[in-house]
Amino acid sequence: MDLSAYSSWEFIIQLAIIIVSIVLGTLIRKKIKFMNDSLLPSSVIGGLLVFILKFIPGVSKVIDSGMMEVLTYHCLGLGFIALALKNGEKPKDKKRKIVVMDAGIITVLGYLVQAIIGLGITICLAVTVMPDLFPAAGLLLPMGFGQGTGQALNMGKVFQSLGFENGTTFGLAIAAVGFFVACICGVIYLNYLKSKGKLDKQLQRKAQNEEMHSNIYAKDEAPLNESVDKLTIQIGIIFVVYLITYGVIALGSFLAIKYLGNFGKNTVSPLLWGFNFLFGSVFAFLVKNTMNKMKQKGFLKHQHINNFLLNRLSGLFFDTMIVAGIAAIDWQNLEGVMIPLILVCIFGTIGTFFFVKFVCKKVFKEYEHEAFFSIFGMLTGTASTGMILLREIDPNFETPAADNLVLQQVPAIAFGAPILLLIPFAGESLTNSLIVFALVILMFVVYNVILLRNYIFRKKSA
Repeated sequence: MDLSAYSSWEFIIQLAIIIVSIVLGTLIRKKIKFMNDSLLPSSVIGGLLVFILKFIPGVSKVIDSGMMEVLTYHCLGLGFIALALKNGEKPKDKKRKIVVMDAGIITVLGYLVQAIIGLGITICLAVTVMPDLFPAAGLLLPMGFGQGTGQALNMGKVFQSLGFENGTTFGLAIAAVGFFVACICGVIYLNYLKSKGKLDKQLQRKAQNEEMHSNIYAKDEAPLNESVDKLTIQIGIIFVVYLITYGVIALGSFLAIKYLGNFGKNTVSPLLWGFNFLFGSVFAFLVKNTMNKMKQKGFLKHQHINNFLLNRLSGLFFDTMIVAGIAAIDWQNLEGVMIPLILVCIFGTIGTFFFVKFVCKKVFKEYEHEAFFSIFGMLTGTASTGMILLREIDPNFETPAADNLVLQQVPAIAFGAPILLLIPFAGESLTNSLIVFALVILMFVVYNVILLRNYIFRKKSA
């Protein structure tokens, strides 16, 4: 084998481009004041650097958009598995459980607001001035804004298989815009609240950003002098779960194609592969619980799951996903969809902002602003973006806002699953898009009733 051939180095070069861009993004953020003040994550800045390089004819050939899409896809699944493997404490207090469920419902309501706005815009454009527009394209707004780069890519691919030629690029572009919305709009609103004196209490908190070293290793974990490094063990567990995920999805896809024909091939199979992160999370929970039971029964001598290292690995996977997702955008393919992209992002931003502002004022009265920044950041970027904005006024996470952001994931998945299932159905025709539009409005009303009931119940029992 000729080791000098580019093909043998291609994957390493693409990975090196991503990692180096993150490092450069970090340096730029630290050295340029307005970039630091914008709160843009280093991974987003790094992704923009790679995206800009793609405009240079000679350099653009080195950046493989296809490989970047592959890395985005897999890093989404691996990141979710790393998070799901963590051992965490469940809320035991009944009142806290209700608040956590409220947070999950609010997250899903945010997706529904974005789905209604996005789908409403693209359906209107498709039946009026842009008859060639894919009518369900607007459903990529909650995927890009609400779910982030990885899920925008996954659902964009599903739409692409259903006839939306620029599905992945459209989804990834929405996700990239979402990060700017989260950080730029978040900072503007933060400064507005400061100027009005509405954050005086929050700004008096002392910022103690020291790492809690006591949380790095638990007492019952394997000792450091084991023959295998702790980090290697965490990576091994993650990839065991991912291999299980691959096996189940591959089997499901095979059976769907064999027994469901074209429906299985065109709808069910792409949907299964698009949900790699969801299957990975489920199997990660099962593997974690199995290992914990084995530890309790004495089959395992030590606790092999390490939350600190899993946090670091999930951060690495998601940073890589963000850079690769932005780098995978082919700007030439956006020319025919710029109008819907701009309209969807503008109205999606406005709708998300005012919805989150209204609901946080009603439900989280004790920490309204902290809840707003955490949820708005998450609904336009990722959970880490929400944390970045939250740290500006709650650096030590003294309010429940940070815990809500973490613990709401389980109820959010439960309440949000129907939305994910409706997306491929909507992409099949204009009629289906209209049906899904009516269904998401109905879900929005129903979930608001559930939220209101929980809120009244909590208020009466207080």
